[in-house]
Amino acid sequence: MLRQIVEERWFNPKAIIGFWPANAVGDDLRLYTGESRSETLATLHGLRQQLLRKDGRPNLCIADFVAPGETGLSDYVGAFVVTAGIEEVRIAERFERANDDYRSILVKALADRFAEALAERMHERVRKEFWAYAPDENFSGQDLLREEYRGIRPAPGYPAQPDHTEKGTLFRLLDAENASGVKLTESFAMWPGSSVSGLYFSNAESFYFGVGKIERDQVEDYAARKGMTVAEMERWLAPVLNYIPSQDKPSQEKMPPPAPAAAVPANDVASHPPGCTCAVHLAWRKKAVGAG
Repeated sequence: MLRQIVEERWFNPKAIIGFWPANAVGDDLRLYTGESRSETLATLHGLRQQLLRKDGRPNLCIADFVAPGETGLSDYVGAFVVTAGIEEVRIAERFERANDDYRSILVKALADRFAEALAERMHERVRKEFWAYAPDENFSGQDLLREEYRGIRPAPGYPAQPDHTEKGTLFRLLDAENASGVKLTESFAMWPGSSVSGLYFSNAESFYFGVGKIERDQVEDYAARKGMTVAEMERWLAPVLNYIPSQDKPSQEKMPPPAPAAAVPANDVASHPPGCTCAVHLAWRKKAVGAG
């Protein structure tokens, strides 16, 4: 099938990339409209690890790999969206209508491999041609698999930035839907599924990491930075929360204390609810039928 896909051009892969002047501001990445860096184009938000480390290593955030604004250094951030093409959906549906589930699954799996291969190839061209921060790079296939090249391409929704909603900013920056045909669903999944998106970082010290579990203090700060409510942010970050919002959330408004109940003698049967089975009530029933 792979040979047939290539020879008959079943897919129409597409890729769109972009680069912007950028600097880190706290845990965020501020992208600018031009080299003067006087006008903000967009802000990409980062989450920081909140792990207890005994080896002295810092808790990381993707913003750590971009020069802070106060340093006066000029830095950049790239972004990309690649896809094997919307043809994958049509071809898979054709096999399904023919009751050929095996080939339907197989063509989707191969489409995913095309998308990942295109992402890898575009990253190589970014390093050597488009951004050209490593024009003399010369790695073997095995070197590429071991990610020995300089720079990373972390994706929203993955360990280094587990917030899928950041894809919205990325897609707006690239006008990705019009340029590539890839769409975001209400849950920020990409359609068609054989698509990959992410950011480009050129820092030689950058590497992949996982944010891990985070606490409420960071969620509250992160929600404020994104202009969202804490409840909304907790819903999107549910897999990485280190607390249970429904049980660990402070009350929004203080309820008045309940009025004290009037004192009632413990043996006053008339004050007990119908069907009560307490010891006093049972003793009263036995006495009423002459059993006590």
